[in-house]
Amino acid sequence: MALNGGERMLVRDDMHGVSERMVSLTPAVAGLLPAETCREHSIIPVEYSDGYLTVVATSDSNFAAADAIRKETGYEPTWVIADENEINEAIDRLFSANGASDSSTGARFSAGDLVSHGLAIPPRLGEELAGRGLVTEEQLGAAVAEQDRSGGRIGEVLVHGGALEEKALLRVLAETLRLPTVDLSEFDATEAPRDIVPEPVARRLHVVPIAADSRYLFLAVPDALSEEARLEIGHYTNREVQQFLAPRNDIDELLRRIHGAAYTQTARSNLRERFPDSSAHLVLSSGQKVFLGIGALILIGFLIWKPKETLIVIFALASIFYLLTSLYKLLASFSALEHKYLLGTSPEELAAMDERTLPMYTILVPLYKEAAVIPYLVQGINSLDYPKTKLDVRLLCEEDDDETIAAILAMDLPPQFRPIVVPPSQPQTKPKACNYGLLGAKGKYVVIYDAEDRPDPSQLKKAVLMFENTDDSIVCIQSKLNFFNQETNLLTRWFSIEYAMLFDLVLPGLDARKDPIPLGGTSNHIKLDQLVEVGGWDPYNVTEDADLGVRLHQAGYRTTMMDSTTYEEANTEIGSWVRQRSRWIKGYIQTWLVYMRNPFRLVGNLGLKGFISFQLLIGGTFIFLINPFFWFLTTLFALTQAGFIQELFPGWVYYVAAALLFIGNFVFVYLAWLLPCGAVTTISLPTRCSCRSIGA
Repeated sequence: MALNGGERMLVRDDMHGVSERMVSLTPAVAGLLPAETCREHSIIPVEYSDGYLTVVATSDSNFAAADAIRKETGYEPTWVIADENEINEAIDRLFSANGASDSSTGARFSAGDLVSHGLAIPPRLGEELAGRGLVTEEQLGAAVAEQDRSGGRIGEVLVHGGALEEKALLRVLAETLRLPTVDLSEFDATEAPRDIVPEPVARRLHVVPIAADSRYLFLAVPDALSEEARLEIGHYTNREVQQFLAPRNDIDELLRRIHGAAYTQTARSNLRERFPDSSAHLVLSSGQKVFLGIGALILIGFLIWKPKETLIVIFALASIFYLLTSLYKLLASFSALEHKYLLGTSPEELAAMDERTLPMYTILVPLYKEAAVIPYLVQGINSLDYPKTKLDVRLLCEEDDDETIAAILAMDLPPQFRPIVVPPSQPQTKPKACNYGLLGAKGKYVVIYDAEDRPDPSQLKKAVLMFENTDDSIVCIQSKLNFFNQETNLLTRWFSIEYAMLFDLVLPGLDARKDPIPLGGTSNHIKLDQLVEVGGWDPYNVTEDADLGVRLHQAGYRTTMMDSTTYEEANTEIGSWVRQRSRWIKGYIQTWLVYMRNPFRLVGNLGLKGFISFQLLIGGTFIFLINPFFWFLTTLFALTQAGFIQELFPGWVYYVAAALLFIGNFVFVYLAWLLPCGAVTTISLPTRCSCRSIGA
């Protein structure tokens, strides 16, 4: 197809002139090749379609010209024929009109001039792209409608929507800005001058130095630098900046390759170095080891001296603690009955939001051995009701997970999806991967989703609405979680009831009471600045979510609940359930030990009410270690009527244990009865290729 109107030229489709036709000559299309290349080979680009560039030449066997075209544009040339004099005269007219950079033309704008005149994106870029055959009229119309609704630049809307290749857009911008492009995919990161522009500045400005000499600093940039950015870079070097256009994701990836060791160190050690008392890199402090050692010796001494009396006291204390944890959950659930979410997020309120004002949102998706679910993950994220140009989706893969990385790359995803390979280092954990992915995050808000998650499509908008209409103390919003495979077997039904109790009753009750909220492992929405302020996630804690919830509360911030549900996949097998539950118990115990290194400071940070909540909710995890022993004693007594067991539960201890039995089970049944209608039900969602079991 011909591109744009204007000057036209009579050409032949072959050397013999059997078929003649007119083609349009435009500066925009001609500018796909430098003026010098066109003059050297007597050629003019005139049409583009499906990866082929139609070029007017004096011959259809000009191999040197074909090689130059492939090198400059990446397109495969097709030929039409015209007289050499006509071609050269057309080159003079076209490139003079286009302001090309050769000695025969007039003055032209620099990239900085274009930006300062508001011309970083060429006027009528959409029509230009459609005219070149890079997008269809239908795609352009849809993109214009999306631009009017959500803001953004037309080129970005087309690229993020999958209608236009990013490199094709980059070539058009390069032509307009008179800037060369650079391929960073094979760039040797060791050759980059890493000390000229500080890494935090380069990351914030989205630039990467690729070479330098005594006079020039060569920068890869996603768009022409603004005047402010050039002045900031000028603080660090007196060299003249030469800009090369490259895709934004390629720039970010090169920054990670250049600074990979430093990024890994930050992901592993940032919390440990800044807030060592909040890090689980050591499970027990030296003081705790001494305290527990002395306590163990005292306990052993009492067991030797007064074994029966000591066991009676232990069982009595365990029963009382068990009873208190059950009553606390009941109290929290009663609080949830009268609790109203901090801010309503009705469909009418969501529809009234101006999408042009929505902020950038970062989505972190930690992945490991998840190749099979990548298409469903992409489908789920694409179903979110949020402008694609304002999404920063970071797919975090471990370097040894070749299968998942290959599955992501094979999909050729639009640029809002950023595959990030996490270099190998210990500990190899989900929170360390999230810390690594957080470096360079572009969003004002951050959310974590797991690979199999199916979030409410309106969830991001609901979070923004709540953040922007509540006070600044609210820095985290937790969505509700449940399962889309509830009816698979008895285990998944139990899982669904447990999750419904936790996320529909207990956590909203904690929210109502303004007590610390241990976060769920996914769908927690956090303000980026405050997340960085408190040190991110603890890579050494296997329940980094619960730890972060406590740490945010300890820093004076609040977490609140949101009336929005993300559906996950429940474990379907006993083995994987045991591994997951073991990890959960281990992580809660880790968290309790970390914050109990200094109980008096914890009371000061959380307040007495928050401290008691922490003991009963996080410390209450110890009851899972007590349960097997109580079950064993109960079974043994039922089978043997052993008198020594009866002696361990005299009088008041027996009544406390009996109260625990009845009250604990009553709380469980009553909470299930209190669940909101529909909290545990069959969920209709798109089917999966298989129902995976989540491992440890």
